[in-house]
Amino acid sequence: MIRNSNTRQAYLRAWDRFGVWCKQSGLEQLSDIRPLHVATYIETISKELSASSVKQHRAALSKCFDFLVVRQIATENPVSNVAGPKIKVTKGKTPTLTDEEFLDLIESIPNDTLIGLRDRAFLTLLAYTWPRVSAALGTTVHDYFPKGKRWYIRLSEKGGKENAVLVHHKAQDALDEYLKQANLTDSPTLPIFQSFDRRRQLTGRALDRREALAMVKRRAKAAGLHHEKVCNHSFRATGITNYMTNGGRLDIAQEWANHSDPRTTGLYDHSKDKVSLEEVERIRFERE
Repeated sequence: MIRNSNTRQAYLRAWDRFGVWCKQSGLEQLSDIRPLHVATYIETISKELSASSVKQHRAALSKCFDFLVVRQIATENPVSNVAGPKIKVTKGKTPTLTDEEFLDLIESIPNDTLIGLRDRAFLTLLAYTWPRVSAALGTTVHDYFPKGKRWYIRLSEKGGKENAVLVHHKAQDALDEYLKQANLTDSPTLPIFQSFDRRRQLTGRALDRREALAMVKRRAKAAGLHHEKVCNHSFRATGITNYMTNGGRLDIAQEWANHSDPRTTGLYDHSKDKVSLEEVERIRFERE
């Protein structure tokens, strides 16, 4: 079973697309599908999608056929012998914010409205504590708890893993103020980050990823940033980059970000970009 809802939705879209292609190709039965057909399909979508998307589509088809074989609905998995595209990534594409941009963004959000306090708390948590967006949106008030003198937040991460993370004092301050003003401290089962209705009242429903992205774009635009490039994931990457720039250790960052491979953590680290810019600026053409 695929626990992550985002992965399930992505796999469903991939399977639906494959189904449409099979129908157009005259493949009406599962038993008609052969490795050659799958290879042709992979080659077809490779002309329209990125290599990472094609790789995800192949994984979705393989996972589904594995399930069908186990349930004896299909006799074999025609995807297993079809190779996907090879991807070699040395630097992540997630856009990050500079220190000044992040601080300008946070300071531009009003702190005299409940919506502003929510947005400040959410973005501060992402940048200072590095949860995945879905994990942050899935937290309830009960998941934010003290241990000794420090506060932690319990995150449900990819693969059904639960991870209790120490909360940075900046994020703690923002969370405490928001929860206090929202009167949520005595409502342990309610989502921390909720949507608002037209009357600017909390709905009790957790903010979803699309709503969070719209909020990020809106706040970035108001702060004068290149909002077209800023996304939910930017704050996780910004936090990791800042940590590594200030002398952080990769192994600690990997554990903190809950990455299974340090190379994944390295993709989020853009700290070397500043060095590159300094070196580029050494090229100066001047008149005598």
